[in-house]
Amino acid sequence: MSKQENAKKKRFSLPDAYVILFIFLLLAAILTYIIPAGSYERETAENGIDVIVPNSYNQIEQQPVSVIELFKSIQDGMIGGAGLIFLVLTIGGAFAVIEKTGAIDNLIMKTIKGTQNREWLLIIIVAALFSIFGALGIIVNAVIAFIPVGIILARAMKMDAIVGVAIIYLGAYAGFAIGFLDPMTTGFAQQIAQIPLFSGIGFRIIMYITTVSATIAYIIWYANRVKKDPTKSILSDNPFPKLHEKSMDDVDGKLTPIQLLTLLILVAGIATYVYGVFQLDWAIDEMAGIFIAVAILAAIISKMGANKMVEEFMNGAKGVLYGALIIGMARSIVVVLENGYVLDTVVYGIATVLEPFSSITGAIAMFVGNGIFNLIVSSGSGQAAIVMPIMTPLADLMDIPRQVAVQAYTLGDGFTNIITPLSGVLMANLAIAGIPWTKWLKFAMPLVGIWYVIGIIFIVIAVLINWGPM
Repeated sequence: MSKQENAKKKRFSLPDAYVILFIFLLLAAILTYIIPAGSYERETAENGIDVIVPNSYNQIEQQPVSVIELFKSIQDGMIGGAGLIFLVLTIGGAFAVIEKTGAIDNLIMKTIKGTQNREWLLIIIVAALFSIFGALGIIVNAVIAFIPVGIILARAMKMDAIVGVAIIYLGAYAGFAIGFLDPMTTGFAQQIAQIPLFSGIGFRIIMYITTVSATIAYIIWYANRVKKDPTKSILSDNPFPKLHEKSMDDVDGKLTPIQLLTLLILVAGIATYVYGVFQLDWAIDEMAGIFIAVAILAAIISKMGANKMVEEFMNGAKGVLYGALIIGMARSIVVVLENGYVLDTVVYGIATVLEPFSSITGAIAMFVGNGIFNLIVSSGSGQAAIVMPIMTPLADLMDIPRQVAVQAYTLGDGFTNIITPLSGVLMANLAIAGIPWTKWLKFAMPLVGIWYVIGIIFIVIAVLINWGPM
């Protein structure tokens, strides 16, 4: 390739994920000079999260973000997202230790050999498993650490990095969007709406099965397309942008007793965390502790040695560092909007637009409005604290069951998570896999369209049956 061609290629290269987020950060800062500043009064809910008080919105003096505050917001975003950032680093390091034993590679190869020429079955099993974790709210943020496993799986099936990310991430987030037993989204929203905790679960499970089935079918369709003709891949020029040094060609798929024990320890660790979430109110800090313990036990039974374990752990943490820090970068954008007091103004504007609607059209508008707001605030519980106190009385005015308002929020929150560049989790996943956001958007947008059609159908049915606290 000539120097001129190289220069041309560089000139047309897509911007890095951090560059994209910094552009959005600048736009957010500019908006603090344009959008009127306003604020709702807030009160503390039972779980300690501040929720807004309906009908308390007031415009306040404009508070645009200064230049120093703009750059300081990056530091604030990193501090605010520290728990999640360090969880990702911890799980990345722990998985590197486990992977060094050969347990994960051999399990994947053994499974692939067992489903020879039936890759669709493997995709169904893995995506469905992660969808259950997503619906329970267990692994939504921590899904980042499992992306390397998805990449290894996709490489072994001779597909591309998009398939690797989709199996893990879209599986989890298809379940999260419904969240039939997620205490931080559905549970919290129902608490604000003053309806019984996890009521309406039967209808939600039907929504869950439909949404996850459509998601898996879409992933399989794309995976088969790539398998048959690699040039059909959206990443056709480079199917694995961040190719791992290790090849799967030498993996025989035979699990040793030590590797089996390592996998059992990993499963036991995850099961312990699941128990802790529902019985002991565990969160991401306890999850990090569990994975550190799992890594140490894996190193002991494989006779890895303390120094070697530390070396592998650090290499694993370095491998996800780029993706981990991007969580803080994405969070900095919300920090700027909060400091400029424009988020509450956006919520007030959405509520004003929704007020004239009634019944079915109002429920659909509520669903779409939550989706739009989620493009800015992609935190599930954070969005619930902001929008649900407004949506609940609006639902009463529009003769919409409060259960429907809760679901309009969860669907709106969940469906646009997979495309918003302000989601630290999404951008971290793409960064780890080396997938440009624009190329992911090309893959994900049709699925978002499918999800919205499904969502609107279920929202209409829910209003027609007067879906209540069942």
